[in-house]
Amino acid sequence: MEAANIKADAFEPAKRATKRGATGGGQQDVEMQVDEATGIEGQVLGSSRASAPPKAKRAKSELRKVSVPPHRYSSLKEHWMKIFTPVVEHMKLQIRFNMKARQVELRVGPETPDIANLQRGADFVRAFLCGFEVDDALALLRLEDLFVESFEIKDVKTLRGDHQSRAIGRLAGKGGRTKFTIENVTKTRIVLADSKIHILGSYQNIQLARRAVCNLILGSPPSKVYGNLRAVASRLSERM
Repeated sequence: MEAANIKADAFEPAKRATKRGATGGGQQDVEMQVDEATGIEGQVLGSSRASAPPKAKRAKSELRKVSVPPHRYSSLKEHWMKIFTPVVEHMKLQIRFNMKARQVELRVGPETPDIANLQRGADFVRAFLCGFEVDDALALLRLEDLFVESFEIKDVKTLRGDHQSRAIGRLAGKGGRTKFTIENVTKTRIVLADSKIHILGSYQNIQLARRAVCNLILGSPPSKVYGNLRAVASRLSERM
């Protein structure tokens, strides 16, 4: 029950409080947005923004916002603590879900050891929202040479109607067998999201997987694609 309460709190909209701050001879209203789950605060000054200190301007560059697609909203809520924990405890970043803007916001905190962690944290959240499992997306935090490449079927070949549906079927295979085979041979992870394809892996492995996917889209039989994949993978392993 405690975990359920924490999840609910993490998705509650930020509470607002109004403080009075004195600058120089006069006063101005300062509106603070505070998220209890993560401690992220944002200031909106009542007077002109030109009077904001330089530190506030720098803070904006230390913020990443990742938009949440409507179909991933429930999954994000369900796995929120699995995303929240590594980002806060290991990357030392601040994170919250902005319900009004439907965005996940990440910010550098005072304990963040390296500002590069902000981009890695944003890539991790973005990979999950693309459809990857949390455990697969976590590799982006642990390893530095991993990337996510996204493209659409129409980028390879213009297909419409049943032709596009058959191409997606060739990519997945019976029971997902074709997709799993490409993943295992190239050591990547692939997400088929309608006409969009997302590939997670190292640069070289992504190129192998993408070549196999493109050949399937263009109409090559799976058996020929498997043979080419295994031949290339064996040559790579010999070089290594």
